Amino acid sequence: MSTTDHTTVRGPDTGRRARADYTGGVYGSMLAASVVIGAGTLGSFPRLELVILLLLTGVAFWVAHVHAQLFGSRLAKEPLDRHVVFHACREEWPIVKAAVPPALAVAVSPLLGLDVQGALWLALSVAVAGQVGWSVAAARRAGASWRLVAATAAVNLLLGLLIISFKVFLKH
Repeated sequence: MSTTDHTTVRGPDTGRRARADYTGGVYGSMLAASVVIGAGTLGSFPRLELVILLLLTGVAFWVAHVHAQLFGSRLAKEPLDRHVVFHACREEWPIVKAAVPPALAVAVSPLLGLDVQGALWLALSVAVAGQVGWSVAAARRAGASWRLVAATAAVNLLLGLLIISFKVFLKH
């Protein structure tokens, strides 16, 4: 399944999007939050392990989405060349970008005096904030009304809180 809506401008600026698609960022943030929850249920572990797990999971899902885009609907519509591949890679990159802030949160957590559980909560909070932020950016970029922006933020916050409730449930 692709995270893009294929709103690409063709012509002199081939490869430039008419509007950005932040779906991958929302998806990547939810993915990062899920990784944090999964890692947190396994007990204590080195922080570096979680940083690497977050980044590699983002990259693995990015590759999967690029593959799906290139060999799914795109292959039937246009020939596969270097430009098409680079375009697909760029469109799906927000999945990886969304994993970076939670990974950085884990990396800096010792500087904040947080133990491993504190690092997990910080990373989870950052991932949920990213999920809400990406959805708001997408809605604003699409020209949505402030009412719709607030609605998408609320829905994504509720989804984030649902993910957080999984963490609470799994720990008890």
